[in-house]
Amino acid sequence: MRKARSLLFPNKRYHCFLNGRLLFALTLVFLAPFSLPLRAQDAAYGEYDGRVEDEGDDYAGGDDVDREIMFVGTVETTQQMEVISREQIEKAHAPDIPELMRQTLGLGVTRYGPYGNTADINIRGFDTERLAVLVDGMPVNSTRSGEFDFNTVDIDSIERIEVIYGGSDTKYNVSGALGGVINIVTAKKQDPGWAFSGSVSNTSALPGRYNEQYGGAGNPQWQDLAGAQRLSVSGAYGAQNYSFRANLFGNRAGNHFLYKDDYGYARRKEGNEIGDGGASASFLREFDLSKLILSADIYYGDKHIPASGYTVEYEKQTDFSTRQNIILDMPRAFHDNLSMELGVGHNWGILNYDPGLNPSRHDEHDITFVNRWGWYPAEMITLRLGGDYRFIHLDSTNDGVRDGHRGGLYFSAEYTPVEGFLVVVSVKGVTDGKDLIPVPKLGFAWRINDNFSLKNNYFRSFKFPDFDDLYWTQAGFMGNPDLKSEDGWGADIQAELTAGDLFAFDSSVYWEWTRDSIHWSNASGVWRPENISRGAFLGWDNRAKLTLPFSPGPLERPVLSALWQFQLSWLLGNGLGFGDNRRIPYMPMHTLTASLELPWKTAKDLPGSVTASGRFEGSRYADTGNAIMLDPHFVLDIIFNQKLNETVTVFGTVRNALNAQYVSFADYPMPGVTLTLGARVDIR
Repeated sequence: MRKARSLLFPNKRYHCFLNGRLLFALTLVFLAPFSLPLRAQDAAYGEYDGRVEDEGDDYAGGDDVDREIMFVGTVETTQQMEVISREQIEKAHAPDIPELMRQTLGLGVTRYGPYGNTADINIRGFDTERLAVLVDGMPVNSTRSGEFDFNTVDIDSIERIEVIYGGSDTKYNVSGALGGVINIVTAKKQDPGWAFSGSVSNTSALPGRYNEQYGGAGNPQWQDLAGAQRLSVSGAYGAQNYSFRANLFGNRAGNHFLYKDDYGYARRKEGNEIGDGGASASFLREFDLSKLILSADIYYGDKHIPASGYTVEYEKQTDFSTRQNIILDMPRAFHDNLSMELGVGHNWGILNYDPGLNPSRHDEHDITFVNRWGWYPAEMITLRLGGDYRFIHLDSTNDGVRDGHRGGLYFSAEYTPVEGFLVVVSVKGVTDGKDLIPVPKLGFAWRINDNFSLKNNYFRSFKFPDFDDLYWTQAGFMGNPDLKSEDGWGADIQAELTAGDLFAFDSSVYWEWTRDSIHWSNASGVWRPENISRGAFLGWDNRAKLTLPFSPGPLERPVLSALWQFQLSWLLGNGLGFGDNRRIPYMPMHTLTASLELPWKTAKDLPGSVTASGRFEGSRYADTGNAIMLDPHFVLDIIFNQKLNETVTVFGTVRNALNAQYVSFADYPMPGVTLTLGARVDIR
């Protein structure tokens, strides 16, 4: 378990707790039958085609609009939103969720190494600790560290992932979303009858001669050709009124690969072996006027954590976690113009870290309640009310025994004065049981015609410190219980242009400013978090997708995609101004991604494809003083899929095909070229 892994400010952690006093009032909100809900969208529990569910009759309210809360949220969001569909997940064959999101959406990912290592997703300059991560609509960020271990979710169990960009989200209305929201949807209504699926794969690293850590030459280690294996199986059954699904998965990752150290010597990565696995299950039952969704998962990981990126020495870590969710969806709650969803979730995680001399254990429980209501009083107006509450109990070697309360209440009004134009006014009061902070937002969405739309938002963003920041105690480290919360304001505008299924383009410009940012520093000889910095972010994202209108030779219509992200960030405070041009670490100014997909069908009408995707990341700084610069890098991936018959699909990936030598996080080298071969079976 490492300190010093934040992307906004390295050498800093986040941390939550303050005594709660609003439990009784919040509980009343969750249980009282207020008349203000949303309708449930049947598509959420059936098939999903990967589109954003925002077509709701040109943003109009009333009975013609389907309603849903937990799984797709409100019918429309004024914020930028992207969706990764099940089809994209199956085509990508990504080893984990961060790699999937980097590959499909171009999000920034900072990693300590390959599978099983810490990986942070970055949205608009904010890392995982400042994003709200949901699983089936329920918050799952750790209140101890602010993080979420994406490895705990079986990637083969995911139906889709929804990503909302920007702070003060009004789609799910959860707390702590400074940079955005990631909702991982696993539960859905299964098709009628039985279905079984499974996949198996092996990943090979490139063997070769290398220099051993303590002198001498090392011969090629041919076992690296069997470097990592993955196995996943699932079964599902669907009936008219109910369905269920269960998944099992396991990984063994040696994480051995060749790299070059700072002196140009070839080394072999060792001491980073990972073994993990888990299971998940979901059940959906439909009644006349409601749906009940139950889901649960369990995960265990046995990990060797390198003492540093360039050593073979490691420390042992075991991870255990389990989640259980109960969601009641009432498309018609007490009245035709009302609907409601109530969610109750329990998360339990144990992290055991054993460096030898000072082992530590962190046992975290939390219970979360989420209640969202909506009311359609008129054709042009939708009112929404809801809240969330989380009780946290932590028993930690370094944080002590702590209880905490977090939550908030929100109210929003959606007004459609003319067809195609939506105005959203929202305010959420968030609390840690001591303070109540208003978080307002004003949003606009204007569908000018079927091909062009605009979105515009103005918002406040807010996040309480995490437990580690407040109470962490360790030799050389000390938490700060007097920390203030992170606070900020932001705005964005987005334009979307489409031309049928031929062309799609969207461009967004955003600005966000934060104050009282938490930064771990050792000015006094002890690492301690302080509210000493401010941050400013200015960005411009551009995405384009072109499907050629012809089929050359044996190919189907090729697809070209491109993404260019431009971002400026400034570290302010302590005498620093914009003129000092002090950049926030791990944020490249330029990121460019381009891909070409070549699909085809065989003589037996079986689909296949090959996709080449390249990503360029510009130089980044690895420290707040901007003394350590990481070189720019370019990584090329090639992905192959071919369906052999109605049940079997074979696939292969070549990642980092050009064998680029680069680091994602300072002093932690990433693998060179790797080859993954596998097969998937679907029986129905």
